[in-house]
Amino acid sequence: MKTLEKKHPLAIRWFHWINFPLLAIMIWSGTLIYWANAVYRVGFGKHTLFKMTFNQATWNKLHVSYRLAEGMALHFFFMWLFAINGIAYVLYTILSGEWRDLVPNRHSFKEAIQATLHDLHLRKEPPPQGKYNGAQRIAYTGIILMGIGSLLTGLAIYKPVQFSWLVALFGGYQMARWFHFWITVGYIAFFAVHVAQVIKTGWNNFRAMIIGYEVREVSHE
Repeated sequence: MKTLEKKHPLAIRWFHWINFPLLAIMIWSGTLIYWANAVYRVGFGKHTLFKMTFNQATWNKLHVSYRLAEGMALHFFFMWLFAINGIAYVLYTILSGEWRDLVPNRHSFKEAIQATLHDLHLRKEPPPQGKYNGAQRIAYTGIILMGIGSLLTGLAIYKPVQFSWLVALFGGYQMARWFHFWITVGYIAFFAVHVAQVIKTGWNNFRAMIIGYEVREVSHE
């Protein structure tokens, strides 16, 4: 017998689906800004460990060249919506108690290894699965920390004089840009894995993030 079981509250679903287009716009507009100074230097003082550069031909093919003003306008507008949505999500999880299902516990790292081995078909038995397994708890908590990191590094880049203490905390303006860039790469990697996992688990799991319920098989013995 099949039954509907509540999984995701309405607020969680709203925060999730609002965040998706906001983050996509932030990444796209950030790419337009990055074009204007696509060099990241990592080093100490006059000593450079390495630099990251991208050639102009790549930007031309992506049609992002000479769109700095557009990128800045979009980025600095939507960053406030991204921040508000993120802060509201964190506050909701704390006040509602949803954080108990999201924050890793003492079993999460062991379960994360089991989940990874199972996904790689190196382990037959699936990991213990509550609302979220250990790997999901670590990933979802990590994405929240990344959100905080992108906001702080973004503020350091946006207002380096007003937030000079924040710039210093990240090791300087260039290092703040470097952290901001790699957090963005982390978002893209998370998104790719997240979509792959959703496809793997099937329609029932995806539907739960839309309607809030998933279909469960109930056996009567």
